[in-house]
Amino acid sequence: MFPHPPKTPFYLEPLYGLLRLPYRRLAYSRADPLSAQHRWFRRLLKAGSKTRYGQVVGITSDLSYEAFSARVPIHTYEELYPWIERALRGEADVLWPGQVRWFARSSGTTNDRSKFIPIPPMSLHENHFRAARQLFATYLTLYQGRTQLLQGKVISIGGSHTVSHLGPHARYGDLSAVLLANMPAFYRYFRAPSLEIALLPSWEEKVHRMAEALLQIPQSIVGVAGVPTWTVVLFDEILRRTRAAHILEVFPRFEVFFHGAVSFTPYEKLFAQYLPASYVRYIEIYNASEGFFAFQDTVESKAMLLMTDHAVFYEFIPYKDWEAGVRRAIPLWAVQPGETYALVITTAGGLWRYLIGDTVRFVSTNPYRLYIVGRTRHYINAFGEEVMVEQAEKAVEAACAATQATVRDFTVAPIYLEAGQRGAHQWLIEFIQPPSSLEQFTEVLDQTLRQLNSDYDAKREKDLALGPPQLVVLPPDTFHRWLKQKGRLGGQNKVPRLSNDRGYVEEILAVAALSDQLSAPQ
Repeated sequence: MFPHPPKTPFYLEPLYGLLRLPYRRLAYSRADPLSAQHRWFRRLLKAGSKTRYGQVVGITSDLSYEAFSARVPIHTYEELYPWIERALRGEADVLWPGQVRWFARSSGTTNDRSKFIPIPPMSLHENHFRAARQLFATYLTLYQGRTQLLQGKVISIGGSHTVSHLGPHARYGDLSAVLLANMPAFYRYFRAPSLEIALLPSWEEKVHRMAEALLQIPQSIVGVAGVPTWTVVLFDEILRRTRAAHILEVFPRFEVFFHGAVSFTPYEKLFAQYLPASYVRYIEIYNASEGFFAFQDTVESKAMLLMTDHAVFYEFIPYKDWEAGVRRAIPLWAVQPGETYALVITTAGGLWRYLIGDTVRFVSTNPYRLYIVGRTRHYINAFGEEVMVEQAEKAVEAACAATQATVRDFTVAPIYLEAGQRGAHQWLIEFIQPPSSLEQFTEVLDQTLRQLNSDYDAKREKDLALGPPQLVVLPPDTFHRWLKQKGRLGGQNKVPRLSNDRGYVEEILAVAALSDQLSAPQ
């Protein structure tokens, strides 16, 4: 049962009227998603024909979809980066008409510590802000009479909110920084804490200042919007200061957590301890630096509605083709429920047939609702760190060089957050030549990853969100025995390097434990 069943004050009634407009527009696109996609396809082509990139690949405003897919290649970030770099230097009309003034800095890639996503005004307003308005309007419509969202404030938690200058022509920051810096004044009224605190560059200072500010207005807080990792850090700080048993003792009107960026599954039990009430709602959103793509729009299902009228044209590579190395995409109108696809986007940010790296699976096509099911590359993103295989391998290489070690095989999985305990990465390593110092090996491993990946570095800062790596040295032949047990010896079978869950890591640890038992003296 919802606490304090609210009555909408008379002065808020006009706001409900205004929010019906974005909800109505979402309802139209939900009922006729393909018309919206065709309309945006034409608008994107018209803009692309005026760019240097478009002139090189042959984009014209009258291209058919078949001609577009034949002329424009599918890009990874690394492949599109030479064009993005020109925009970063201030060159106009590169990937999108005009000069790009804002870039969202996202997690590192194979070739660089960070990647920079162009965010022109159309991308900002027609995608990110429009989807946010419709999320807001949808929630209020679904729970009208059972929500106090317009009568309180939502805690906004993102990554680092620092805004930096590329030069006199442009600025960059995490997506949350870009959105906060450009947010309409109307929406600032419903968020907390102040922009002054939200834009602090130091996370350690920020979390203390946030807790301090929020505890001055506990009756105003009705929800949180952010990444689970940072929300845990803030909640722990609030509980430490108040010595409360859970967050609802501190914020009695709390009702909703809008979450995204990482899988929420590992956090469910932990948040049930923080927010022990059945009326608290959890709404998943699919909002990346490249765009706001989907959110939960019904009470009945956790599947997310794909945003088809939001300055993005979607394509999908069947995952079996992706695994075979075939970059052959299909449009939205050709997808099938139950199939897994690698997502390809063309956006008003100038990302032309951009392979974002996520894999999705549709549960329905009328309307188009989906789940995020994985990545096109092995990775760990349990805490928003998005560590890739290439980065893990470089870190192991550096640690081996520093300690004269030789590694036979390794795998990494997250250790999930628990109340009062930070998450961490657990490394299962089988050595041929053990390191001269296991402590030094771990330290070099950690420091190298921090140098290679800005998101990992942010999570590791003073152990705020992610503890140091935890190494488990396995007995000889453990991986061999595990592969044999799985019937995966020989051929192309190999030990997975990274995983976002602990499934096979627990199996390997069980094999190692059995090996220890067999070798123990009787």
